[in-house]
Amino acid sequence: MTKGLAVVVAHPDDDTFGCAGTVALHRDDPDLRFVLIHATAGEAGEIAEGSGATRERLGEIRREEDRRSWIALGREPDRHEWLGYPDGGLGNVSFDEVVDRIATIFREDRPDVVITFGPDGVTGHVDHVTVGKAATEAFHRCRAEGLAGFQRLLHQSIKQSVLDAWNERLVADGKEPMDPTKMFNPRGVPDDTIGVDVDCSSVVDRKRAALLEHRTQLTDIQGWSEDEQRAVLGSEHHVVAWPPRAPGDPVLTDVFGGSG
Repeated sequence: MTKGLAVVVAHPDDDTFGCAGTVALHRDDPDLRFVLIHATAGEAGEIAEGSGATRERLGEIRREEDRRSWIALGREPDRHEWLGYPDGGLGNVSFDEVVDRIATIFREDRPDVVITFGPDGVTGHVDHVTVGKAATEAFHRCRAEGLAGFQRLLHQSIKQSVLDAWNERLVADGKEPMDPTKMFNPRGVPDDTIGVDVDCSSVVDRKRAALLEHRTQLTDIQGWSEDEQRAVLGSEHHVVAWPPRAPGDPVLTDVFGGSG
């Protein structure tokens, strides 16, 4: 039986950080169908020194970086859609239009599991928040139509305990801790709200290789120690937005776990 996974994000590298470990764990599964949707090409993002990118070509380059990241990981998407909205301007686009476009792709592919951003957007970025809200609405719209699939909706998240440990390392190194009240700084969610906790430690090297393809964006990762890499990249956490999760329900270790 096909395991349909749709990942809906705002920018190139959002997908690599949020779900590359999960895809790597399933890379040899013949039943996996992986659909990836990007709302923007990330043309307003940073340009790392030495990357050779220009502002005029950044969107094009970042699309290619994303393609190469999945090649490096060892499992490319079966379908990859770029919606072409302006980076940083998704909040100014017709929300209904974004929902309609995502829902159209969902109806065609009918994924079992959808991963997107929750209300915090992980970093508070308006593009993250908006695309997550739109993908969530599209999921529920399709589910209400009685279509096959749509068994689980997951919101990509960071455990508060992981964020706390990360900040402790920063302070120990004489650096400023991350401030979740500031834009682009990660937000944590209470540990007990996490419904899916995926151990990606066995595929950290693959995930790191994928991230390093985003050369216009990444500078710090190259200097991370092995312990830091495993701490940051070794797990992927999700809040289960659908179906409703009762307090005390077991935490799943796979996005497809118990999905049918």
